[in-house]
Amino acid sequence: MKKTWLLGFGFFSISITWALYNAFVPFFLERYISSVAMIGFVMTIDNYFALFLQPWIGNRSDRTHTRFGRRMPYLLIGMPLGALFTAIIPFHTGIFTLIIFMMLMNLAMSLYRSPTVALMPDITAEKDRTRANGIINFMGGIGSIVAFGAGSILYKANPSFPFIAAACVTVISLFILMRFIKERRDAPGYAAQTEVKTRISLKGQLDRTTIFLLAAIFFWFVGYQGVETLFTLYGKNEMGLTESEASFSLTFFSLAFVLFAIPSGLLGSKFGKKRVILIGVTGLFIIFALVPFIKSLLVLRILLAVGGLFWACININSYPFVVSTGSEKSIGTRTGLYYLVSSLAAITSPPLLGQLIDVFGYPILFYCAAGSMLIALFCVSMIQHSENSNRAQEDNSVLPI
Repeated sequence: MKKTWLLGFGFFSISITWALYNAFVPFFLERYISSVAMIGFVMTIDNYFALFLQPWIGNRSDRTHTRFGRRMPYLLIGMPLGALFTAIIPFHTGIFTLIIFMMLMNLAMSLYRSPTVALMPDITAEKDRTRANGIINFMGGIGSIVAFGAGSILYKANPSFPFIAAACVTVISLFILMRFIKERRDAPGYAAQTEVKTRISLKGQLDRTTIFLLAAIFFWFVGYQGVETLFTLYGKNEMGLTESEASFSLTFFSLAFVLFAIPSGLLGSKFGKKRVILIGVTGLFIIFALVPFIKSLLVLRILLAVGGLFWACININSYPFVVSTGSEKSIGTRTGLYYLVSSLAAITSPPLLGQLIDVFGYPILFYCAAGSMLIALFCVSMIQHSENSNRAQEDNSVLPI
């Protein structure tokens, strides 16, 4: 697992960058844009890039063969550019330059996010991927916590400091990945896979199992993204919490997720990814269904903490499950598909649930979130895939691990 911990620095830098971006860029936009809805729309630029670029980049990386490897060229280009455009965001001179810098930063991040994620299954045996995904998500969670803790201090000193710090972390992470991760050496099937440059079709990946799995991912992200985005408003307007009490309550969910990231990966390795995901979806369905009936802040935070555990069961095992249902040569392509459906959910869920709240009131948020989990549960239950006989092992072009 040493290589996985080192690869985790890539996720660490991505999490720090996005956390700081989401926390402080709205303050810059607020100087020029009075509409909160418009600020929210501008802040979703990354999801629109993810819809189109990340599946294509992931597919391209499957067919890229250089002396640096398949995924590393995208990191070598994207990470320095991402660091540069992140660092210059605070030095905008107006709304036009701010949006240009934001778009360039989002474009650069889209170049290397899917290849970075795809590196994990590349260098990890299938049986160890849920545990490895737990480790890298743990690193990503630590990155977010560091960003919120140190970022606020740096921002108070100077608004440019958090962005410069994030850029430095990205460059340092790239150096660590270049120094210690060598695809030709660390990816067991790399040499065999590069002998035949097979074109991987996006359409060809959409078999029955994959369609149900992607549908499940979409619906559980609809529930999760809606709650994450609108929970503070729910707490303030429905439960009568202060803004700080509502926002701090989400910390219980996030912290529980980070602490249970590695254990949930171990559970997925031991008992099967589908089984652990089913437990997580069922549990989160129950949590979301109970929240509208809760009036106590303490009980609410306990429920959110338990919900974070169930979310770890889902989130940590879902990406390795997506990869395991395809061949080793399609890892980048399937990584792109994973981000396609999760980004589509992130774009559609908050405005849709916001409209429903306007019509039916705030409790509908958690009723809809629970309904989304119920649909996701149905989709997962329809998946017929034996984890004991990974299709990747049937691919004669992959060397044994």
